[in-house]
Amino acid sequence: MLVAVSAALINNFVLHYFVGICPFLGVSRRVDMAFGMGCAVTFVISIAALLSWLFTYFILQPGAPLTTLIAGREIDLSILNYIIYIFVIASSVQLVEMYVRKFFPPLYKSFGVFLPLITTNCAILFACLEIMKKVSGVAAGEAWGLDMAMMYAIFGGLGFTLAIVIMAGIREDLDLCDVPKSLQGAGITLIVAGILALAFMGFTGVEGGLKDALAGDDKAEVPAKTETAAAADMVEEATGN
Repeated sequence: MLVAVSAALINNFVLHYFVGICPFLGVSRRVDMAFGMGCAVTFVISIAALLSWLFTYFILQPGAPLTTLIAGREIDLSILNYIIYIFVIASSVQLVEMYVRKFFPPLYKSFGVFLPLITTNCAILFACLEIMKKVSGVAAGEAWGLDMAMMYAIFGGLGFTLAIVIMAGIREDLDLCDVPKSLQGAGITLIVAGILALAFMGFTGVEGGLKDALAGDDKAEVPAKTETAAAADMVEEATGN
């Protein structure tokens, strides 16, 4: 739960780490386009996260089981991380592009050059690298499993979708406003993006509160179990007497 909320709101890819800015600014003129781009990025980031976790865990990390089995000794192929991740992202984007072109031609035309540019969307590579950091070179008890990696990727994509849709809604309203000529276009867009980033900073304290709440639940289970055990002992003593 903490990973999901953190990826979507607290540490939003766009408004906290400032990655994926190109489509965030380029495809946020209309809500329908922004939502379509958000869905496409979420799909690509999910597929890329799935494949990158599999490659990292079984092949790329030091002492990976598959490479150890083939080579007969531990091999560190982490130097290939960037190359493998870029190939994975490019392949996923090709699948999305073929699907959108086949079934949604108007949406494909409206995306223009920004759809193939998902390949260079640093938000997707950022997610893959973050997952790699939680898998490679981490203690066994702290390493992310596939479920955590997928949760991080999916909710990170949903957070990107949320940010770009909010931005598109604001820009649609700005078209009806009297914006000073010197700020029209990129100027007012960057100002709005900065204000949104400040607004999302309000979620920063939520992470600590969630950690405390989850830790409190874990601590509350211990006294409950202790009281149950004590009651059972009392019953046994009464029965024995």
